[in-house]
Amino acid sequence: MNGTRASTEFPMVEVVIEVPRGSFLKRGPAGKLDFVSPLPCPYNYGSVPSHVGREGDLLDALVLGPRLSYGMRIRVRAWGAVILTDRGMSDDKLICGVRRPDAAQRRRILRFFGFYAWCKGWLNTWRHQPGRNACEGWCDALQAIQRARPRDDTWQSSLPDS
Repeated sequence: MNGTRASTEFPMVEVVIEVPRGSFLKRGPAGKLDFVSPLPCPYNYGSVPSHVGREGDLLDALVLGPRLSYGMRIRVRAWGAVILTDRGMSDDKLICGVRRPDAAQRRRILRFFGFYAWCKGWLNTWRHQPGRNACEGWCDALQAIQRARPRDDTWQSSLPDS
């Protein structure tokens, strides 16, 4: 990516923080505890409430920068996305923040999602849930948003606590 791209190619999105940076707790959309991680989350993790991702839940988003509070809503620029495959289903994760991530930061994000996919693969095997798990790489934020669908009144989360 060069520095001359139009800002419209890096859309602004609203993200609701579900897992603050450094937290061990993963909560579902209704606030109920989903699980306790053995490792702290290295990023602020949440979702874009206006869009539904390809796996049927809200479009996931990672927000770079300092720790944000659980439940906080923040408007930030989406600089790209990581494509993650979990149990054979492809799912985009928007990479957002105030500043555009540099090449080293992008490599760290891809390494994190590679490790995350490996851990999910191990967990899915233990749970007898078949399907491929992998980090498929980086893509444009607009591509990820276009693959998602706008949320409407008929949407219901597939997560158990919703």
